[in-house]
Amino acid sequence: MKISTRGNTVQLRGEPADLLVGEKLFLELYEMLKKGYPLYANDIEFAIRFLQENPRGSLQEVFLDAVYITSQKRIITPKTQSQKEYIEAIRRHDIVFGIGPAGTGKTYLAMSMAVAALMKNEVIRIVLARPAVEAGEKLGFLPGDLYEKVNPYLRPLYDALHDMMNFEKASKLVQRGVIEVAPLAFMRGRTLNDSFVVLDEAQNTTSEQMKMFLTRLGFSSKAVITGDVTQIDLPEGKVSGLVEARRILEGIKGIGFVYFSKKDVIRHPLVQEIIQAYEELEQRGPGSRFPPG
Repeated sequence: MKISTRGNTVQLRGEPADLLVGEKLFLELYEMLKKGYPLYANDIEFAIRFLQENPRGSLQEVFLDAVYITSQKRIITPKTQSQKEYIEAIRRHDIVFGIGPAGTGKTYLAMSMAVAALMKNEVIRIVLARPAVEAGEKLGFLPGDLYEKVNPYLRPLYDALHDMMNFEKASKLVQRGVIEVAPLAFMRGRTLNDSFVVLDEAQNTTSEQMKMFLTRLGFSSKAVITGDVTQIDLPEGKVSGLVEARRILEGIKGIGFVYFSKKDVIRHPLVQEIIQAYEELEQRGPGSRFPPG
């Protein structure tokens, strides 16, 4: 499709199907601007991808669903249909699983919903947890005390938190225990009432850890569990708690499952290509891998 402009007139030329998408793109973006939506360059790319995959979908219904406004006045909204479904699932259900590749916004949107709920006094506490498991590393071999050992594993959660509120405010809430960032093991024996709990990297939980986490949920609380079942770093022979939970809990009323794909990646465009390349490699099987050297 070719686009030309003259003054305030935009002219589109191309195939009928492309023209329908192009016309809808310009009309909807114009309406969003009129409603005060701060349109950024990457939003246009997301909008084009959205309409190509959902020609009858509504950009405004997705992009104008403000989840949270950061301390920098940036509006956090869903950018794909799956992200919109994810946000709606968190609103409707007390337990939601977000499963899919990195870069699809699973954890970031869950944390945005958590911070928004805290600011609206819908919960009195946020708990952000991660299993302290990484490929090729063991906590015992890392330097420092327990806090220093686990802190690197929790850093991505701190980074996302500080992206949503200024550093001083976030630090005060963490010091007061209103926001808790902790390794999953610290959840044992607790009951979390009036809380919004986010478990990140859940593919690296064991079966026992996942059961322990899910049974911590108390009254007036929500839990969002995120993970990528293609990135499991557990020792060989260990069953992923996320994989098992998906198998035995899907279909239970009150528990939501939302699945993301490479189409939902909202990082650098090359990330989609990288995910696609690795998926193709996995489909070809182990024999197709390059030999060492």
